[in-house]
Amino acid sequence: MNGARIRWTWLGMQVLERRAHLALSLRVTIAALLAFAISNMMSLRLPLWTVLTAIILTQANFGRSVKATLDYLVGTVGGAIYAGAVSVLVPHNSELSLAGVLALAVAPLAFLGALNPSFGSAPFTGALVLLVPGLAHVGPIESAVDRVLEVAIGGSTALAVSLLVFPARAHSHAIEAAARALDLMARSLPDLFAGFWEPNDPAVYARLQDSVGQAVAKAETVAAEARHERIGVFATQPELGPLLRTVLRLRHDLVMIGRAAAAPLPDALHERLAAPLARVAESIAEHLRGTAEALAARREPPPPEAVETAFDDFGRIGDAARAEHLTLGLPVDAVERVFTLRFALDQMRLHLQDLERCVRDTARRR
Repeated sequence: MNGARIRWTWLGMQVLERRAHLALSLRVTIAALLAFAISNMMSLRLPLWTVLTAIILTQANFGRSVKATLDYLVGTVGGAIYAGAVSVLVPHNSELSLAGVLALAVAPLAFLGALNPSFGSAPFTGALVLLVPGLAHVGPIESAVDRVLEVAIGGSTALAVSLLVFPARAHSHAIEAAARALDLMARSLPDLFAGFWEPNDPAVYARLQDSVGQAVAKAETVAAEARHERIGVFATQPELGPLLRTVLRLRHDLVMIGRAAAAPLPDALHERLAAPLARVAESIAEHLRGTAEALAARREPPPPEAVETAFDDFGRIGDAARAEHLTLGLPVDAVERVFTLRFALDQMRLHLQDLERCVRDTARRR
């Protein structure tokens, strides 16, 4: 009994961990079956292309499905019109002449697809329009019309299934991606600030910055998909631009801090600034971590008092050190790094305030 209970518990955990993958699998299956049923009801000659279109265009979230469907439909219509015209205007009664017409149809469409990704399906459609008539015994115009109809049905099916069956919104995915980027920043801060007390490893620094940059880029990519969801009832969702811009600015602040931490603080400043700077790093990391959790859960952000106090203390001690002329006699590069640190922290303080407003707005409009 214990063994069976353990196996059921393990299976339940696996289902929870893979629920997004299982939901996509179910959506794709339903889209394929529904497209096949509609094709048979409408007596389409080649239901295969309707089913394949529905499978291809059923994506991980609704916004991505909208973008994929629009691009696929644009490429299909353009390719069908051009290939149909070429097929009608250029005779091709032999295999050799058919090969020439195929090249004449596919080459410009492939070039257009290379220039504009929205026309990526045009060469594929052009080849189908030219070659299917010989298999299905229809004319080139009928072949072109059938191809557009198949894509329209397959795309509509994919959109309907993506919207109604375990719907996943790119808008929510973008917020979660932004929260993950903030959490990664929080976890990276101690290693970045460590360069102010001891020499850092440039390779480790580069990996940290690259990982944060990739997380921010991922959030921006998903946010671009979310823009395609701003239709109908989804148009009331809050704009993600302010949140993503603030996350990007915080990422730039980390880059500046990393550059300032390329070498330890000079001895003349280390004793005075090390402790308050460590408190700043700890408070920022904790605040970012709490903000990331609040954003992911659509809750109000954590209170900023602790991080604001750390900024104030560091600013006051830094001003006192400057008033005592502790930077006099230091190498130019050391002075530049100290001023870069102060500027980066001032900017980060402003951007954390902007982030608080964005997270609060997200919580209120969930």
